[in-house]
Amino acid sequence: MAFDAYNCSLALLRALQPLVRRLAGHDPKLADQLRRAATSTVLNVAEANRRVDRDRKNRFRIALGSAAESAACLDVAVILGYLVDADVAEHLELADRVRAMTYKLATK
Repeated sequence: MAFDAYNCSLALLRALQPLVRRLAGHDPKLADQLRRAATSTVLNVAEANRRVDRDRKNRFRIALGSAAESAACLDVAVILGYLVDADVAEHLELADRVRAMTYKLATK
């Protein structure tokens, strides 16, 4: 059975990989932070989907925070001049979609 939040978090991680590689040439620590945050999103969504009650909601909250961190890394990369808005626009939209899903799952 497909789980949209998981599939979207995977799509975000997959889409970010070229940007992670580009960022690594400018700022390896920021690239690593972005990679870890996006990976954490996927892993916590997957884990939350197999949990119940408050534990489930907590994992979705963690995934939400990690998705927000991924978006923040992209914002920082643009501000520091490593990437431009056009490079990250679609990625930020996907991150927003993941955040909306995980927020709803964390608060229902």
